Amino acid sequence: MGTEIDAATELPPEYETLHVGIGLYDSVSGTLLDANERLSTVLGYPFPTLCRVTPERYTANTYSYSEAGFIERLRAAAAGETRRFRWRVKRASGELVWVQFHLSPAAVGSDDCVRAEVRDITDHYETTHREELLWRVLRHNLRNDVTALVGYSERIREESSTPAVRDAAETVVSRAASVGGLADAVKQLQHAVEDSEANRECRHAGAATEAVVESTAATYPSADLTVIDRCPMWIHVDRAFEYAIAHAVENAIVHAETPTPSVTVEVGPSPNTGRVEIDVSDTNPRIPDAEVDGLFDPDGRTSTSHGSGLGLFVMKWCIESLGGELDIERDAGGNTVSFYLPPREPGTEAADVE
Repeated sequence: MGTEIDAATELPPEYETLHVGIGLYDSVSGTLLDANERLSTVLGYPFPTLCRVTPERYTANTYSYSEAGFIERLRAAAAGETRRFRWRVKRASGELVWVQFHLSPAAVGSDDCVRAEVRDITDHYETTHREELLWRVLRHNLRNDVTALVGYSERIREESSTPAVRDAAETVVSRAASVGGLADAVKQLQHAVEDSEANRECRHAGAATEAVVESTAATYPSADLTVIDRCPMWIHVDRAFEYAIAHAVENAIVHAETPTPSVTVEVGPSPNTGRVEIDVSDTNPRIPDAEVDGLFDPDGRTSTSHGSGLGLFVMKWCIESLGGELDIERDAGGNTVSFYLPPREPGTEAADVE
């Protein structure tokens, strides 16, 4: 902790035991009033220096970050708005690092005091961006190559007079289309991982589910889709929610053995946990064991066909990114894919993340 400071603005000594940087800021001037030793390590300056300088001193000026922007966030936090954001810090050594600030009103000092929780996220941030670039290149190349394969195969199929060649070309078209779907699946998984809480909104569970079902129905006009909303409940949703519900409904439609697939989507409270339960039920043949086992045994080795079973993984990853859970029930009468999500109060929004 710092020395020679006003006891009214001194952080509790217990903060020294934490592995996260804790700082007490004046939201008017941006001055650091007190901090634990971990904050000095994260920002790369000794505590006395941090107290003498303004945030501009440890802000990397080669990026679009400014002291004014930092103080603006402090003032918003002092007014009661929780703020979480990434910041590019320039340490005394000249090293640039990424840190995450989480600002909230302080329990000590005046109403202008803000508590900051600060973590070094450099490794995670840079690794994530490298992975994002890798997947972006992979998706681009994969999509281009698949488009070429489909085009040439369709040309062979149309111009060949040999039945065996036409059948082979048809198989290539089908397999190429399946591989092309991998690019979309990868993109959806990325969104599920990358979407922050700031991109989520609180919506009526039944209405949000019905909107996804209606959008899917436009692609499959022959399907008989029914949505039953048993009780008004609210959940946080984003793109991951839409992907999960859409995959479940589409899988039920495309794997049906009748010309008019029947799918029922029921929304209501789970009788066991009180969570929001969304059941997508069909009358199709049982989903194969090979496509289900790997979902719930990540360390096991199965013969799962990642082409046909990838939609289940997308559902699971997407719903888990929202703090939810996936379950699958299978019997002779059909399959039920169940999503369980934590209930929210109407009008509540996720934390503000920048």
